[in-house]
Amino acid sequence: MQFIHMADTHLGYRQYGLSERENDFFEVFDQAIDEVVAEHPDFVIHSGDLFEYSRPPTKALLIAQNGIIKLKNAQIPIYAVAGNHDIVMRKNALPPQILYKDFGLKLISPKNPYYIEGNLFIGGAPYASKYNSKQLVERLQNIEKSSAEYKKSVLVLHQGIDRYIPEYEIKIGDIPQTFNYCALGHIHERVVDDFGEGKLAYPGSTEIWRSNEFEGYKKNGKGFYMVDIGGDQPEIEKIDLKLPREFIKESIMYSQLQEEIIKINNHIKNLEKKPVLNLTINGGNFSRSEVYETINHALADNCLSVRSKYVPEPLEDMPDMADAGKGALNIKRMIKDRLKDFNSEEVSELATGLLKEMSEGDYKRAEQMAKHFYEGLYDN
Repeated sequence: MQFIHMADTHLGYRQYGLSERENDFFEVFDQAIDEVVAEHPDFVIHSGDLFEYSRPPTKALLIAQNGIIKLKNAQIPIYAVAGNHDIVMRKNALPPQILYKDFGLKLISPKNPYYIEGNLFIGGAPYASKYNSKQLVERLQNIEKSSAEYKKSVLVLHQGIDRYIPEYEIKIGDIPQTFNYCALGHIHERVVDDFGEGKLAYPGSTEIWRSNEFEGYKKNGKGFYMVDIGGDQPEIEKIDLKLPREFIKESIMYSQLQEEIIKINNHIKNLEKKPVLNLTINGGNFSRSEVYETINHALADNCLSVRSKYVPEPLEDMPDMADAGKGALNIKRMIKDRLKDFNSEEVSELATGLLKEMSEGDYKRAEQMAKHFYEGLYDN
């Protein structure tokens, strides 16, 4: 029995506020669906964050609907869980995936924690924050009990795990090890690990959602997995997708700025679509505003987006940050110290989360985080 495992498609995400980037995510999703239909697996698993927002824009809803209808017409069932981006933070609220029930999408939820596909058990749970990890662990224990009579079983989750990321919701020891395949979502890098009686895998996101994913993309690509679960151990094949446009990430010395700009422009001339360019300018005592003007004057018209940061040489009389140790500025710690009178970890996490999103220019995501927090507050 073979199935496709994908996750983190983030339909509706308008990276850098650009409609072109929103369309890139749609294009990659359409490509993924066409690849799935061509492979014609027994079924598809989507491990959460189908959408970027719990209230997706109309075009995102239609793109998802068209893809799910293609799967239905090809007689390929799809099973899905809600990720943290899909979830409306209100009691009894339903994620947008529920809209596709009549189109063949089977939502794994607390109400329907598992399904049977042939003789295969497919169970799981939607995203749970670390404040609800205890309830999630209890759900997993119940799902494990329900799967006991089946020879083959798959667990579907959208969670960060302590083994793979520093800010996690659940510990690796809390996940049952009796499943043949643990289909995870949430981490945008590809991961395949031996786990218990089978494998644990993250297929990663299908597009570059943050610029810090670029190195992982260069090394491992973006796409999904084809999983054959018929043998003693699952066999996992990586299927790559072709991203609509190129991401260029360069670190260059200030002294070589003009030469590097010429090289970048010569490279861009050969591309079908305008790329997203991320530059880090190192060394030299330069004026950031002048370098910014130079870069944008030379490259902005040829790129969809130009993002730049600057690392000038430190002044000789300034202390070396490597020697600063505990005296170094820690914004996250400062925020938590300031908010300690609230006696609320949730408030501190909201504040540091908003700082992160707004510093990266994702104001829409920051707005969604704030809305989710206050909606949950009013429902309690």
